Amino acid sequence: MKLLVAALVASTALAGTAVAQDIKQFNIGILGGENAQDRMTSNECYRAAIETALGVPVKVFTPSDYDGVIQGLLGGTLDMAWLGASAYAKIYLTDPNAVEVKLTKENLNGSTGYYSIGFARKDSGITSIEEAKGKSFAFAEPNSTSGYLVPAAELQAKFGPLDKFFSEVKFSGGHEQTIVAVNNGDVVAGVSWADGVGAWEDGYSSGAFRKAADAGLINMNDIVEIWRSTLIPEGPMVLRAALPQDVKDKVTTLTADLWETDPKCAYGVAAGDAKDFVPVTHDAYLGIIEARKLQNQ
Repeated sequence: MKLLVAALVASTALAGTAVAQDIKQFNIGILGGENAQDRMTSNECYRAAIETALGVPVKVFTPSDYDGVIQGLLGGTLDMAWLGASAYAKIYLTDPNAVEVKLTKENLNGSTGYYSIGFARKDSGITSIEEAKGKSFAFAEPNSTSGYLVPAAELQAKFGPLDKFFSEVKFSGGHEQTIVAVNNGDVVAGVSWADGVGAWEDGYSSGAFRKAADAGLINMNDIVEIWRSTLIPEGPMVLRAALPQDVKDKVTTLTADLWETDPKCAYGVAAGDAKDFVPVTHDAYLGIIEARKLQNQ
C-alpha cells in the first residue's frame, strides 16, 4: 500500500496546477446517511489523526443533506470528504477542477464496489421487488448513488415509471432514515447500501445496514433483502484541488495507512469491516458521470 500511495502522491505532485496557499484550518465534510452525532463520533479519531499530522485545527462538518458537502467542496469551505460516486459526479460536472480523487475502499473480498439493496420487513411477506408493486417505497436522497441514482435507473428500466409501479415514492433524507422507516413500518420497502460481503444477519461487512445494526437501530433478522443492483463503484475520498501539495500528501498517506495504524478508527471511517483504502482515479466514475448527465437532461 505504501508503494502505491507513494506513486500516487508523486504523480499528483507533478500534475498539480492549482495555486496553493498555507492553511490555518482543515475542514472535513461527512455525507448524510446517519444522524450528525454518530457521524461525528465515527470520525473523531480520524479528525484527531489528521489534526496531528497537519498541525492545524481540523473540524468535522455534518450537513443535513449530501448537497451541503457538495457545495462546501465546490465553494472551498470544505477541504476533503468521502463521497458517493454520484456526489462526485455532480461536483465534477459542475467544476472539473474543484477536487482531486485520491482513494477508495477495498472490501474484504478485494472488490472496490458495493450494492444498492432493496429490503422490506420480514413480516410483510414480501420476498422480491415484484411483490412490492403497489406498496410505498423509499429512496435516500437525490444525490445518493445507491440510495437513488442507480436503483431508480435500474428499477425504472425494468418496471417503467416508479410512481406507477409503487403506490408512493418518497425520499427519506438518508440511508439510516430509510432503514428506520422500513423497520418502523412507515414505508413498506426501500433501498440502502452494503458491500454484499459476509452475512446478512450482521448487516454484511460494511455499509448502512452494518452501521444501523452496530448502533442497535435494527435487528437484521427482522428485515429481508428483496432486490440487488449491479455493482456500483465505491465512492472516492476527495481533496480540494487548491490545497497545498504537502497537505494533500499527508492526508492521503495517513488515510491509506489507516487500516494498518488504527483499524478501529478505520472501521468507523469505512462504515464497517474492509481490507484497505486504495488509490483510485477519475476514470472509475465515468459511467456514473454519464448516468448523472442523462438524469439532468
